[in-house]
Amino acid sequence: MSAASWAIDIDRDDITRAELVADPPAALAPGQVRMALDLYAMTANNITYAVFGKPAGLFGNDQGYWDFFAERGEPGRLPVWGFATVAESAAEGVAVGERFYGYYPMAGEAVLTVGNAGPGGFTDATPRRATLPPIYNLYQRVEALPDYRAADHDYWPVFRPLFLTGWLIADQFEDEGDYGAAQILIASASSKTAIGLGFSLARREGPRPETIGLTSKANVASLAAQGVYDRVMAYEEIMTLAPGAPSALVDMAGNGAVTRAVHSHFGSNLNASIIVGKSHWDAQADVEGLPGPERQGFFAPGRSQKRIADWGGAAFGRRIAEAWLDFMDVAPRLARIDRREGGAAALDAYREMLSGRADPTAGIIIAP
Repeated sequence: MSAASWAIDIDRDDITRAELVADPPAALAPGQVRMALDLYAMTANNITYAVFGKPAGLFGNDQGYWDFFAERGEPGRLPVWGFATVAESAAEGVAVGERFYGYYPMAGEAVLTVGNAGPGGFTDATPRRATLPPIYNLYQRVEALPDYRAADHDYWPVFRPLFLTGWLIADQFEDEGDYGAAQILIASASSKTAIGLGFSLARREGPRPETIGLTSKANVASLAAQGVYDRVMAYEEIMTLAPGAPSALVDMAGNGAVTRAVHSHFGSNLNASIIVGKSHWDAQADVEGLPGPERQGFFAPGRSQKRIADWGGAAFGRRIAEAWLDFMDVAPRLARIDRREGGAAALDAYREMLSGRADPTAGIIIAP
């Protein structure tokens, strides 16, 4: 198969079953563009997309993440964040050679239907995507991104969507008076979303809760050295924390054993328990009958839409840009870039992330 004519097909019912397949290009319909992927990231967030590929209520309808890039009845095509260049265009307002940042399938290329083309970019108007969250359907011209710097290029797909999620969680905590917590426990603290949350909380002016990063024993020293959290502790040390301290939990990976340990230890002094991802997709849930608060899910697109309504799109963008540029000044010391090329490497990276073997200090990027 040629460099661009591949895709990764994933079994919708068993995400461990994935294969590299030929994906020959189809002729474009009027209004469509063919995007050649230049670079995309593979992170634990993508495993969450796979876990919730089928409808799970996240979008408030009967759609899931598989509905972005595959019709019902077809194998799943995993969404990824990255950059792509227009290779062919049958759409007004989008020219061959233009580069766009956005949401693409794990493949060498993607066909999108252009809607609302303008100076900043366009939206994908493919019918099945019309009822999916708008933030996923936006394709931004690289040249029009106000906070894009060429030196940060490889870090964009690795950190941008995850940092935004962490920043939005931090914003929700501030908006909710930190749920009355004196300390925020962040599970899977070496994950990139967690790092974005820790960085954003530390950046806040004025009093704030103490941040405690929870991670595996092997990661404690290296994570503490990054200086993202006020403290870093191994999961086994949870029981050494004062049980009477008003606390909140943010669970980045859906590890039921950690959730139960925190809920059981703090009980009614746990004021909030927020679950963000499910990269521990094969871990026993074990969350029935937990003491303490009911767990609440965090959905970044919903929070984004709320803040756009509160502040306006321009102000929302300015706040993100300011925080992002601050974060990009330190990102290179938080993760190294692990660049891989081709479809076989893409499949290997997916399997590595799925198995939990991926190095949390690496940012895996694929050049198709």
